[in-house]
Amino acid sequence: MGEDTKEVTYKKAILKQLYFHNSLSCAELSDNISKSVPLTTRILNELIEEGNVVETGYAPSNGGRRPLMFSLKPNVAYIVSVAMDQFVTRIVIIDSKNHYATEIESVELPLTKSPDALNTISKRIQKIIAKSGIAKEKIIGVGVGMPGFVDFKKGINYTFLQIKNSESIADYLSSELELPVFIDNDSSLIGLAELRFGSARNKNNAMVINMGWGVGLGMILNGSLFRGQNGFAGEFSHIPLFTNGRLCGCGKTGCLETETSLSVIVEKARKGLSEGKASELNKSLLTAEHPHQSCEAVTAAARSGDRFAVQLFSESAYTIGRGVAILIHLLNPDIIILSGRGSLAGKVWEAPIQHALNEHCIPRLAANTEIEISSLGYEAELIGAAALVMENYGKISSKQN
Repeated sequence: MGEDTKEVTYKKAILKQLYFHNSLSCAELSDNISKSVPLTTRILNELIEEGNVVETGYAPSNGGRRPLMFSLKPNVAYIVSVAMDQFVTRIVIIDSKNHYATEIESVELPLTKSPDALNTISKRIQKIIAKSGIAKEKIIGVGVGMPGFVDFKKGINYTFLQIKNSESIADYLSSELELPVFIDNDSSLIGLAELRFGSARNKNNAMVINMGWGVGLGMILNGSLFRGQNGFAGEFSHIPLFTNGRLCGCGKTGCLETETSLSVIVEKARKGLSEGKASELNKSLLTAEHPHQSCEAVTAAARSGDRFAVQLFSESAYTIGRGVAILIHLLNPDIIILSGRGSLAGKVWEAPIQHALNEHCIPRLAANTEIEISSLGYEAELIGAAALVMENYGKISSKQN
């Protein structure tokens, strides 16, 4: 006979807590899973006997008796993490210590031009699993972050990768891979990564700006990720701030995205070089066929202090700052975190955003809101996709896993 359902549930709850916190005492685990210390101790001992959990020594002294700490073994379980944007999909396997167990594999996959994208992703994941040598039964699930209007509960993306027979993306991939699959909007997962492992940890209210081909937003309210009624909350890109007449990808005009995204920065760089702007940028790298390569080139130039590239990022940052002023007026967050691909440009974002806040935000409201560049950066979506699977770990049946 298999284990009692309650026993399995308790074990998963402890494994989940140790994944997100790295190391905890028995008392902390007891509090976190809302079970008694004797029960938590018994389940912990069983997990140790099974080789899933190890003692990691005593906590630093705070004047009292030091508690014994526990942590997961790195090979207890694995998660396939998939981070998609409009042009590139990255895939990696992450272990139970939240470390990469494989190299990150990148696939050029323009979503608007790849009708067979889901099949491509499925086949690539299967190859990566086979190449890794990791037993499939040790993989607890697949987390997928993607741009667009994603209903994470239904597993549907209303912007990209619709399936003709109305099957959800999550169900399709789950059937192909024979693994549980969870999908969510890329900006929500970047917010989840920051909440669990980044600058939003221990913050009650944080706004995580995903600076990518659009300008997404992960919203952390009252210590939890806020997705809205259908998962569509945080469409920061589409605040109608301008009367510029520029058509946005959403079909409207004047959206924040039309003046601030990485696509706009690359387009302006290409145009500026054509007009003879002085820059270390190599015009041949700024090709429409390889937008991610173009973005990397402009970002690298900004980091190295190229005046033209810095100017482009500064203009975008100031405009984002106008949008941030709106967020602060509405939500009064503890912190604004600049994350995602664009955060690789580093501190070039900070001063122009602060300048915009000085001009457009009520000082008393902005006074206690920090502005911070993410330490997770471009890896945030991959980390968030893995965290999504662990958030749902208790819902995965033993038969699936």
